[in-house]
Amino acid sequence: MKILAIETATPASSVALGDGGSLAAMAVRVDRRGHVGFLMPAIEFCFEQAGWEREEIDAVAVDVGPGPFTGIRAGIATAQAFAAGVGVPLIAVSSLMVQALRAATGHRRIWSVVDMRRKQVAAAPFRPLPGGVAPDGMAEVLGFEEFRAVLDTDESDMLVVGDWQALPEATWGGLHRVRRGRPRFPAADVMLEIAAIRAAHGDFVAGEDVRPAYMREPDVQINWKMFRSEGLWP
Repeated sequence: MKILAIETATPASSVALGDGGSLAAMAVRVDRRGHVGFLMPAIEFCFEQAGWEREEIDAVAVDVGPGPFTGIRAGIATAQAFAAGVGVPLIAVSSLMVQALRAATGHRRIWSVVDMRRKQVAAAPFRPLPGGVAPDGMAEVLGFEEFRAVLDTDESDMLVVGDWQALPEATWGGLHRVRRGRPRFPAADVMLEIAAIRAAHGDFVAGEDVRPAYMREPDVQINWKMFRSEGLWP
């Protein structure tokens, strides 16, 4: 099955094409504000490199978050438009799962984190398995001190992956069971592995049913009730 994977949930945007989980082409750029300008040229580049036509794609995988809102919206909108254009379903993937899968090379419990700004991270634990990972708890949005407290009470040998550099260095003092490692950001080539497995099980989503996993309210909100009460909106 040929899949287009779109990753924009963090500053590292990436696009990949794969067949049965095997990588055919990939493009990557790290730019906190450049998701929209990157996506269409990257998709064109990947199709040229792979020598594929758009009509050959069987599904589109997209990272629905958690992560910064603008990037997630750009990725989902692009995935929905492409999938609608060629008439294929979508596969929704979590940024936390993508990072954990790339890191699953040992016995340590994996904590995958994404920088949510406002001195918060989205974090979720994963258990390494032969050939993959499995969720080992709920994903949560935590303040830096809250995340430190979670690690401090976890008696496992742990590996923290993702954008842990967003946390202050003091977070890690005295956590002798914790190691920090890669990847820093999720990537579209790993998404292909997850998407191939889900596609084999028929785990598809209609384009209109894809929802972003923001996990909190946006930084900027419009108070429509106030606008109406002041006569600024019909």
